[in-house]
Amino acid sequence: MPDLIRLLPDNIANQIAAGEVVQRPASVVKELLENAIDAGATNIKLIIKEAGKALIQVIDNGTGMSETDVRMCFERHATSKIRSTEDLFSIKTMGFRGEAMASIAAVSQVEAKTRKESEELGVLLQIEASEVKKQEPTSTPVGTSFCVKNLFYNVPARRNFLKSNSVEMRHIVDEFQRVALSNPQVEMTMYHNDLEMYHLTSGKLSNRIVGIFGKKYQAQMASCLEETDMLKVYGYVGKPEFAKKTRGEQFFFVNNRFIKSNYLNHAVTTAFTGLIPDGNFPFYTLFLELDPKHIDINVHPTKTEIKFDDERTVYAIVKAAVRQALGTHNITPALDFGADVNFASFRPQPQSTSTGTSSSQSDRNYGQFRDLDKKRESTSHWEKLYDGLQKDIEKEERQNAQLDIHPEAQSTVTMGSAANTAEAYKPNHEAVLPSAKYFQIHKKYIATHVKSGLLLVAQQEAHERILYERFFQMIQNRSGASQQSLFPQSLELNPADFALVMGMKDEISAIGFEFSEFGKNTVVINGVPADLKAANEKQLFEGFVEQFKQNQSELSISADENIARSIAKRSSLKTGTTLSPEEMASLIDQLFACKNPNYSPNGRKTSFVMELEKIDQFFN
Repeated sequence: MPDLIRLLPDNIANQIAAGEVVQRPASVVKELLENAIDAGATNIKLIIKEAGKALIQVIDNGTGMSETDVRMCFERHATSKIRSTEDLFSIKTMGFRGEAMASIAAVSQVEAKTRKESEELGVLLQIEASEVKKQEPTSTPVGTSFCVKNLFYNVPARRNFLKSNSVEMRHIVDEFQRVALSNPQVEMTMYHNDLEMYHLTSGKLSNRIVGIFGKKYQAQMASCLEETDMLKVYGYVGKPEFAKKTRGEQFFFVNNRFIKSNYLNHAVTTAFTGLIPDGNFPFYTLFLELDPKHIDINVHPTKTEIKFDDERTVYAIVKAAVRQALGTHNITPALDFGADVNFASFRPQPQSTSTGTSSSQSDRNYGQFRDLDKKRESTSHWEKLYDGLQKDIEKEERQNAQLDIHPEAQSTVTMGSAANTAEAYKPNHEAVLPSAKYFQIHKKYIATHVKSGLLLVAQQEAHERILYERFFQMIQNRSGASQQSLFPQSLELNPADFALVMGMKDEISAIGFEFSEFGKNTVVINGVPADLKAANEKQLFEGFVEQFKQNQSELSISADENIARSIAKRSSLKTGTTLSPEEMASLIDQLFACKNPNYSPNGRKTSFVMELEKIDQFFN
């Protein structure tokens, strides 16, 4: 019987290894950028075409390679980073496994140009599917240029699994940002389809953060520094008021290597407890420096997962460092014994009175307990202050009550009016009794009686379902109407978000957003969907983009569905909104007219019927 086990050819072994190392174009970008950093480059240029599917080129001014080295770097398990087993426990370079270049060359067409400073001529090497096609001397600057063309051209199945250009470009930008953040001393430039996306000059970490994420981050960064015998933690954390509802701007670097660690992320979020609402995520860029012998980075081929020999100590130090940073910058809550902090934001402005004194001057006696008369006087002032607060709340509720939740999308846009909505929308759901009355429970649920018992409707989830189906239909039919803004607003986005938005311009415009490009990474918002109540256009658009990115990272859905979900989520009625009986009736009417009225787009129930028999059981 012949032997069954045989050694795989190198080209097949390289393609198998490429399945782990090269998962998408962003994987190639990561490996090439890290090699440029390891080569001591001070200037790196990244050129991308068609989201990396057509071209990925990295040009650096590092040390370069000799003719032998450039040939050896494409061999499996060939590396300049380690020499012995002991080196695995003292790794300070980005790459060390010796698999990346061989894996890249196995699934693409690679052209490498390199020259050392001590040599007059460089080397040109061309490889296709692990096979050397050309090697010759060439004239090239000092450093190395890797050009990766037609990724996965010889593995069609892998190429078919790649996502859209906007998704793949987002991953590439993420990798570029991580390398750029960990190496602020290196000048880095990025081009996509011949357009410059980033030009980051060398400088301090704070300048690099502003260069990547925008000038608005200047006001939200709090410096963090904690040094112990075991570990040094430094970097920046974002102020609580700038926390977002989406992840993506949280960065941990251990010995300048980007890592993903839910354990350490929990340490940071715990330090923000009480400062940010649940479901919000603060910005942070934190660097951890410790002896390499205390960590193991040889856990996964992507090298984004590491192990600490004492995780609890690292957790405690990171948590303490973040808390100290928040406290140092007066971000943590503090007690002010000289002021009424509970009503500070609602304190009325000084006004003249018949005695010639201001109300604020009189209110100063509130905290002074000199005698009973003054106590009574201060109590009366407190009640006046509360009256002012109550007026503000009632005013806000009246504004919320005017929320237009049920206009139909038409080519002619009409202004919302109680006269228009009083007769146009009547409940036609057969389960709702004609004489049914509607009332809100804690401004969160709508209750009404039906034939079988009591109907409860979650107003936010119900409105999300209504808006989702309406916007999704608009995108499919390209029938969205727009409400023009009296004063167009400009919105500056980071390069990744700008590329994402411009890549979906037609779909976003289909729901009623009207915007145009206005300079580098800036859009001008000229109109919003007519179905939405008048609001801050800038805030609405920004929230939509954030929600789209969150859905993109958590869900596998089409772009059209994601757009409809995102705008429905960010523009729906929120818990705490007061509704009139007519609006409650209209909401229920529209909900049961939907194709799937029982669940919101994210799968939560929109309504629940409590049977009369169940209600009777509570009293038996």
